[in-house]
Parts: sequence; structure tokens; C-alpha cells
Amino acid sequence: MSDADARWERIRNMLLWLVTPLIAGLLLASAVPQPVVGVIRLEDAIYTYSAQNTIKQIHYAIDHPEIRAVVLVIDSPGGTVVDTESIYMELTRLREKKPVVTVVNGMSASGGYYLSVNTDYIFAKSASMVGNIGVIGYLPPAPFVIEDIITTGPYKLWGAPRDSDMRQVDMMRQGFFEAVKLGRGDKLKGSDAEIFSGQIWSGMDAIRLGIIDAFGTEDDAAKKAADLANIANYEVLDLAGPAGVDLYGGLFFIQSPDGMTLPYPKESGFYMLYIPPLPVKQ
Repeated sequence: MSDADARWERIRNMLLWLVTPLIAGLLLASAVPQPVVGVIRLEDAIYTYSAQNTIKQIHYAIDHPEIRAVVLVIDSPGGTVVDTESIYMELTRLREKKPVVTVVNGMSASGGYYLSVNTDYIFAKSASMVGNIGVIGYLPPAPFVIEDIITTGPYKLWGAPRDSDMRQVDMMRQGFFEAVKLGRGDKLKGSDAEIFSGQIWSGMDAIRLGIIDAFGTEDDAAKKAADLANIANYEVLDLAGPAGVDLYGGLFFIQSPDGMTLPYPKESGFYMLYIPPLPVKQ
């Protein structure tokens, strides 16, 4: 072998030593899935149907390792206590594994805000409506005797005495307050009397009171979630499709005879729900 051939052989071997690890690294990187920030949208009142859809997407996010963080997009007046608590508990499971960031579009009121405080960061718009912390319930009628109905106890027909329902509402209210204190902690700037007055605030007031963390969009929320998960070059994916969710729901609110949707739930019960005042006719 000539000197020139020997030099070329040495150069070729050096190039192979340099290029082989690079090729192996590229092949290994291509085998690792791109990290994903999943988006879950709750843009409805919280009741059986919307809660089931939201929980299905939460489970999808938990079960798929490529989803490294989640953005919860909320535009909701709240809803039933039991369905709100069901989502809250599943959010807790998700947060044990992955960061969750809320972004409020139009509204995160009552049960919607109850869910927001169980996330790592809350964005909203300056004109978003946030808060309305508390519980509302519809008391059953005062028990009375209906002579053609036979029951085995005085409350078989009515379920419970009225004062029992009042005590339940108070317990639910206290649980809501504790959830807000747990979720927001030292970030809250107002007094308890102000924070837990049931008031709904604009985003401008909410940021002053520590009810939210910052103003921002869905893109801002995705970036924050990615930062909390320590990922880059991520993909943002709406999870409704992959989770097999049909976002069209049933009717939660009462409809008037002329087809107008009223801001009152169809069923009696206990609610974490914002009910706006109706316009007053002059």
C-alpha cells in the first residue's frame, strides 16, 4: 500500500469514527416520540356529559407518555357539585404525573374556578369573568301529606328535611373554600371576606386579588406547561379527537317555551354554578 493510500485509509477510519455516533444519535432521536402538550377543552356547563368527556381526555393524557404536559382551556359557568368534584379528583391524578396549566377564555366561574385552582398556573384575559366561589342549591318544598301516596317514612318522598339540605350546602361551601386556599395559597391577596363573597371578577380584578396568575392566551399556556415539564420542540395536540370524545352535549339549562335558553339548570340539586341576573324589563 502506498503512502497516499495509507493516509486515505487513516482519514476514512477517522471519518467513520466521527460520523457513526452522529448517525446512531439521529436514529435514536427519530425513535423517540416528539413531546406533546395536550389540550383539554371544557367549554360547557359541568354536568354528566361534559364531565365524562373531560375525564376521558384526562385519562388519555395520563396513559400516553408522549403527552408531557396539559393545558386546560376553560369557558364554563360551573355546574353540578358531584360532576365538578369528579373532574377535580381526576385532575389531581393527572397533576401527580404531569403539569397542568389553565387558560380562561370567556369565563371560569364557580365550578369552573374550582377546577382552575387544581392546576399549576392560571392564565386569563383582562375581560374574562372569574370567581363566583361558592355553592347554590334549590331547597325541596316543605314536606306535606299527599293522601293518595303511601310512604314508609316522612321523608321518603322528599329525601331529607330542608335543614339537612342547608347543612349540606354549608359543608360543600367549606370544601370549596378549602380547595381555593389549597390551590392558591399565598398567591391570594384579598381578605377571606372578599375572596369568598361569591363575587365574580373581571380578569383585571382577579389578577389584583391573586385569583389568577397572569394574562395570556392558549399559546402562552402551552409555553408555560412546556417550561414546567422541561421540554422543547413540542407539539400541541387537542385531545378530544385522540380520546374519542364527541364534544356535542345535551341541554343542561332550562329552555323557555319559545326556545330561549335560560341560565337555570333543568334539574334540582346542588351546584357550583354562576347564574347571571336576567335583564329587567322596564
